[in-house]
Amino acid sequence: MDGDYNVGGVFSIHNYLHTVEHNYTTMPEPPRCTGSIDSRELRFSRAMVFAIEEINQSTELLPGIKLGYQIHDSCASVPLTMLVAFQLSNGLEPVFYTGNNCSQSGVVMAIVGESGSTPSISMARIIGSFNIPQVSHFATCACLSDKQQFPSFFRTIPSDQFQSDALAKLIKHFGWTWIGAVRSDSDYGNNGMASFLDAAQKEGICVEYSESFHRTHPPSRIQRVADIIRRSTAVVVLAFVASGDMKILLKELSRKPSPPRQWIGSEAWVTNPDMLSFSICAGAIGFGIQQSVIPGLREFLLDLSPSKVAASPLLTEFWEDAFSCRLGKGAKDENMCNGTENIETLQDLYTDTSQLRITNMVYKAVYAIAHAIHNAVCQDTNAKTQCDKFTRIESKQVLSQLKKVNFSKNGYDVSFDANGDPVARYELVNWQKSESGSIEMVSVGHYDGSLPEGQEFLINRNLTWVNGDTRVPVSVCSDSCPPGTRKVLQKGKPICCYDCIPCPEGEISNDTDSPDCFPCPEELWPNAQRDTCFPKPVEFLSFDEVLGIILAAFSVAGACLAIITAAIFFRHRASPIVRANNSELSFLLLFSLTLCFLCSLTFIGTPSDWSCMLRHTAFGITFVLCISCVLGKTIVVLLAFKATLPGNNVMKWFGPLQQKMTVLSFTFIQVLICAIWLGLSPPFPIKNLSIHKERIILECALGSAIGFWVVLGYIGLLAVFCFVLAVLARKLPDNFNEAKLITFSMLIFCAVWITFIPAYVSSPGKFTVAVEIFAILASSFGLIVCIFAPKCFIILFKPDKNTKKHLMNKN
Repeated sequence: MDGDYNVGGVFSIHNYLHTVEHNYTTMPEPPRCTGSIDSRELRFSRAMVFAIEEINQSTELLPGIKLGYQIHDSCASVPLTMLVAFQLSNGLEPVFYTGNNCSQSGVVMAIVGESGSTPSISMARIIGSFNIPQVSHFATCACLSDKQQFPSFFRTIPSDQFQSDALAKLIKHFGWTWIGAVRSDSDYGNNGMASFLDAAQKEGICVEYSESFHRTHPPSRIQRVADIIRRSTAVVVLAFVASGDMKILLKELSRKPSPPRQWIGSEAWVTNPDMLSFSICAGAIGFGIQQSVIPGLREFLLDLSPSKVAASPLLTEFWEDAFSCRLGKGAKDENMCNGTENIETLQDLYTDTSQLRITNMVYKAVYAIAHAIHNAVCQDTNAKTQCDKFTRIESKQVLSQLKKVNFSKNGYDVSFDANGDPVARYELVNWQKSESGSIEMVSVGHYDGSLPEGQEFLINRNLTWVNGDTRVPVSVCSDSCPPGTRKVLQKGKPICCYDCIPCPEGEISNDTDSPDCFPCPEELWPNAQRDTCFPKPVEFLSFDEVLGIILAAFSVAGACLAIITAAIFFRHRASPIVRANNSELSFLLLFSLTLCFLCSLTFIGTPSDWSCMLRHTAFGITFVLCISCVLGKTIVVLLAFKATLPGNNVMKWFGPLQQKMTVLSFTFIQVLICAIWLGLSPPFPIKNLSIHKERIILECALGSAIGFWVVLGYIGLLAVFCFVLAVLARKLPDNFNEAKLITFSMLIFCAVWITFIPAYVSSPGKFTVAVEIFAILASSFGLIVCIFAPKCFIILFKPDKNTKKHLMNKN
């Protein structure tokens, strides 16, 4: 239709270009489209006509100006699209004018189309050189946003870049990390999939396979792609495919039983009502253009009569295919249309206006062009718009104005950014089975690219998944690694394929799918699941545990035994056996043994600064006091027998005072050693973390190891000296020779402390303390039993032997 200003339209109404075999002997026939009519694309072209007629009747937009249109069928073919682009760019006329007044009917101010990305790219490269704006309603390839390559390209549908990001976020939202991917082998599919793979990689999504195909490929290629989908382990399949290609693939998949697959669709096919017949896609989800309402469009589409249809070869073909009859004169054996055909009863995508999505994109594209022309030829004066239809404008003026358009139509905003793209808004659609068993598209959420980061995506309804399941399907290469484990990638496989390895000793992971384990702080240790650090148990020899109770009991028992022995000796202090064995040193020895038994209690309990200093110094001093007493008794025995020799007056040099001074002198040396030790580097409590990794040993550090071994060495030196003297006196004649008893006691004492040294060094943790307590108790019991037990036995049970005569009797 001719007008004051013309708008071009290019749609893929047919799916195939007629193949011509050139023999180079005859003139080839003009290219033409073949195959069945795509009713949806026919509706797009009719929506363009409706929008232009609506604009022509408007008193606000382009008043007094009539828009014309030229609509061409490109049949989704690049060669035919390029031919149409040249025709629209050059203003080719169907009639050749020989006069000077050439018609302008062939010149277009802008072009609506094409539906596919690849044909749109071809067209944009041609008409861009002529500054003719192109507004596509369905070309979504992100590559078309490049203004250096496509300076005159605009679109009312969002770029695939936004859809790819939204699809990656959708897949990540449902926890799918292992998916398959198929795409159309075209600019739409290849560029869209490339954008998606980049977004998927950022979201940690792995692709098991990525296959491309086209409806013009051989059947073997389509079958190979279908077999890959059937054999794959990925349950989720993303299809960035044009609807014509997807139909071919789904037909192939329907021929053989296929494992259930959760389909994720791009807007090219997931909102195409013609695809709902494929039940294998039930539960599919994807992003589509928002539903819309165009008042009056359905009435316009249904306003077809046989006379109107006959005026258009395209509508004639559609009518004949829809009603299986022929218009006009036909052969006798063909079914003739009789005029009773009613398009309102036709169940076809052409008449289906229940979910207008892409149709609205065509509608907005026409209005965007009309607004650009309006801004170029009209002026608003005194609240009245005046347009001069005789103003001759060029397409580059429309291009300039198209960049600035910003209006709202039927509640939908129309504007373009610097790349010629609109604001990205999508609906999340889900293919759900109705009660009747048919598949319906249900809107379950939306995506708005204008919202802040993290708020663009919203699901507001329940979804139905593959096989009608209400549970989200699982599609992972490897199950998630629970806390307490870490991921180890499988060799030669994507990062989503991994093994779960338990964290090593002392390390934890508290996140799912943690790539690493982390060591606990020094005083913490993992629990059994190795997902949390807990304080390490503190271990020391306490009064609450069995070992501590036993040792404490023996310590108290030993002290009580010493006190009882002292009581017996005190009760029978006048008896010969007590008097004969130096009662003063005996009482002092029993007192020191009581302290020895009780000092072992300082080794039990929580180590503190005072207890650490007290336990070692008390042990060292009391044992020296004890050994000093034994040593004094031994010297007394030796000197006593020496004094029996004629003319020997040695005992006057080692009387009671000298004995006491000897004991005090030996003890004072130990006190001096301990004082130096405490003054320079005293023992102190520490948390030993090196012996056991999983627990803390609370113990007393020696401070100065030299001080400890000097204290112990001094005790050992006195014990050896005492033992040697006792051995020398053991065979002195007497019925009761105390030197024999001291020899046995010193032998036990030395044996205990000689074995103590390696046991002390090698015992771990609290057992080090237990070994030291055992050595103290064993040596103390050895002394009290060997020295005092025989005497107590005679005092209590053999009083007849507790006489001076018996004691002085020679063997």
